[in-house]
Amino acid sequence: MFGRKKVRYAVVGAGWFGQAAVLPGFANSKSSQLQAIVSGDAAKQKELGDKYGVSTFTYDQYDSLMASGDIDAVYIALPNSMHREYTIRAAKHNVHVLCEKPLAANAQECRDMLAACRAGGVQLMTAYRLHFESANLSVVERIASGDIGEPRLFVGINCQMIEDEDNSRLDGDLKGGPLMDLGVYCINAARYTFKAEPVEVFGFTASQPGKKFAEVPEMVTAMLRFPENRLATFSCGFGEAKVSEYRVIGTAGDLRLDPAYSFQSDIELRLTGKDGRVTRQTFRERDQVGAEIEYFSDCILEGSEVEPDGREGLIDMMIIDAIKESIKSGQAVSVGPFEAKPRPDKDQEMKMPKVRTPKLVESKPPAGG
Repeated sequence: MFGRKKVRYAVVGAGWFGQAAVLPGFANSKSSQLQAIVSGDAAKQKELGDKYGVSTFTYDQYDSLMASGDIDAVYIALPNSMHREYTIRAAKHNVHVLCEKPLAANAQECRDMLAACRAGGVQLMTAYRLHFESANLSVVERIASGDIGEPRLFVGINCQMIEDEDNSRLDGDLKGGPLMDLGVYCINAARYTFKAEPVEVFGFTASQPGKKFAEVPEMVTAMLRFPENRLATFSCGFGEAKVSEYRVIGTAGDLRLDPAYSFQSDIELRLTGKDGRVTRQTFRERDQVGAEIEYFSDCILEGSEVEPDGREGLIDMMIIDAIKESIKSGQAVSVGPFEAKPRPDKDQEMKMPKVRTPKLVESKPPAGG
């Protein structure tokens, strides 16, 4: 397949994240080429096609584009409810898939996507950009080095204020909400900092009255019990001031990352060491999405397995499904067992220059900023 030096991509979905992060990320990738944009909005097709100098297609033209032989991989930046369908349709035409998180609406849909990609002989990667980001990988490395002793507690917060009641993230049919769209970051971070999978979960929701949170909860808090009697807790919400951080507390110190999950800011890592001394390290803003695109393309060209693969997204969805079950039942829910898989480490670190957020077409950030 690849006497060529670049993997040709179609970006599927031209909402806020697609425009602010995915499309600009191709400028930093040496092994990737933006070939097409798929959108249902005529204005986006015209302006984005002209801006990036590529062909644009409607969703009705997706299958013919996949069958054309002009596309090697897709980056799916669609609502969660559409991930399964567009992954399977790409895999049927032997097109590789890089799909945004959460990987699908539930664990069974993830399994369907994995099966389709195996049948099509293509790679499925879950778009966990933080698996290549310096600050998060430094946390992993410092924990492994014993800088905080034995890690015992993980505490995460990921919140933002969505003021617009018509925001698509509040639409239950799109399978979003704070747990899916924000909590997944906390779950994944707990897993890669503890280097383990949870065995039991418990969840709560709470919402202010009114129609704004009629279809998705305002906020979710969950507790995850890990092997060796370790606990992770996190809170996420769509009705609070923007906070993005996590803290790992060990027997001899702690690490705090703030903002932990952002792709548009510097990140500060604060370490309280065994002697009680506090040190701070700032990681300058980088292009996180271009890095994961570059990594995926390199894996395709080299024929190597990806990390984070589709199994990574499946495990997080199994945990989210269990949290939702706990919320409904009011009881703790066992989760697992999980298939063993590689975890992110410092060898995956990729540093790319930050990109300037382009002028958005018929789109705006989720918090209206």
